[in-house]
Amino acid sequence: MERIELSNRAFEGDNNAYLFNDGPETALVDTGDWLEGSEGQLRQELAARDIEFADVDRIFLTHWHGDHIGLASAIQRTGDATVYVHSADAALVAGDEDAWAEMHDLQETYFDQWAIPAEGQDVLFGLMDGSAYTDDPPTVTPIEDGDTFDINGTELRAVHAPGHAAGLCMYEMSDGDSHEVFTGDALLPQYTPNVGGADVRVERPLEKYLETLQTIIDADYDRAWPGHRDPIDDPTARAEHIMHHHEERSWRVLDALRRLGPCDVWTVSADLFGDLEHIHILHGPGESYAHLEHLEREGVVESDDNQFRLAEGVGAQLADVAEERWPLV
Repeated sequence: MERIELSNRAFEGDNNAYLFNDGPETALVDTGDWLEGSEGQLRQELAARDIEFADVDRIFLTHWHGDHIGLASAIQRTGDATVYVHSADAALVAGDEDAWAEMHDLQETYFDQWAIPAEGQDVLFGLMDGSAYTDDPPTVTPIEDGDTFDINGTELRAVHAPGHAAGLCMYEMSDGDSHEVFTGDALLPQYTPNVGGADVRVERPLEKYLETLQTIIDADYDRAWPGHRDPIDDPTARAEHIMHHHEERSWRVLDALRRLGPCDVWTVSADLFGDLEHIHILHGPGESYAHLEHLEREGVVESDDNQFRLAEGVGAQLADVAEERWPLV
């Protein structure tokens, strides 16, 4: 297996595509975005290994986001590669118009509930019109948690890992000597994957993401190959670090409500992240909502007409928390 680095200026750093070409079959895990520069990079990297798009037999996608699925259609169009993606994301990747209309409607509902200003919503819908997905989508083969695949003697096992996306799927890799995993955006080496905004279809997004982190911890992988940036040599420690990060963020959310009084999601987001631009107009309030929603179900926060406030007695508890971390698990 080889890691191919592809440019990505908009999100969490350079994308990774992972190439299997050590036998009769050629396969990729993720493909980078659809931009011309990325396509040229991938073609060049493959050509250096005497591979063309038409030689790719199978593509394993980690989730529906465009910076991971972008070139799947172009590759499939030249050689009829089989494109696998978890069933929860399959309709979006396949460009199903009804699925994208439902996504748009749900985004509109949440953006209003989160009190994202009209100009911010205009920016977001300009970025997320769906055309990059529906104009020329690939034909996809849905997969489920636990499905296994053999690639030139290496076994890949699909592990459903929702939170960042409803259908995010990691792929465990076992060759008898090591226990490694392709994590997509479930685990990143530098940034913490966005929850809440990155896929508004995910119900209880923070809870699901914490469960995904626990899955990674329990598996105790030897190494993780993320969707962006460099490999993670201690996935367990990285997952634990992100759990602690979310406990710190929950404390900050509660502290904002203590200082500001009852307020909406956009106000909490502004307190946590300040002014936001581009896709972060979505990620900031989405993450804030994920925490507020989780804390409300825990009985720590109450809401009325999209205004959130501390439950009775929580302010005093918050003052007693020495490490500025609110336990989540």
